[in-house]
Amino acid sequence: MTAPTALVYRNAERLLDISFADGARFSLPAEYLRVESPSAEVQGHGPGQKVIVAGRRQVGIMRIEPVGHYAVRIVFDDLHDSGIYPWALLRQLAEEQPVRWATYEAALAERGLTRNPARNT
Repeated sequence: MTAPTALVYRNAERLLDISFADGARFSLPAEYLRVESPSAEVQGHGPGQKVIVAGRRQVGIMRIEPVGHYAVRIVFDDLHDSGIYPWALLRQLAEEQPVRWATYEAALAERGLTRNPARNT
């Protein structure tokens, strides 16, 4: 998989715009990228170990750092920074967003969790 032709983060909207040479364009919410992080912290170390990350509706991206010529590391403003996003994974996340997002929202509901951050009392 070749690198995207453009990778632009729109801070106000919390969207990462990605364009590919074949003309495909996607806008991925920071929240979606955070809850689908490829890190072991989120994905676990084997099948069935994925963690459902709640309370990230307001998460943004602080930095996007290149990793060689094959990926980026995304640093989120909740300080999560351990996921490496290879180009092929970004494309897969973009193409599978509707299904993955519906699955995520169903998992939240099943566990009585919410996308909203916890309130400080």
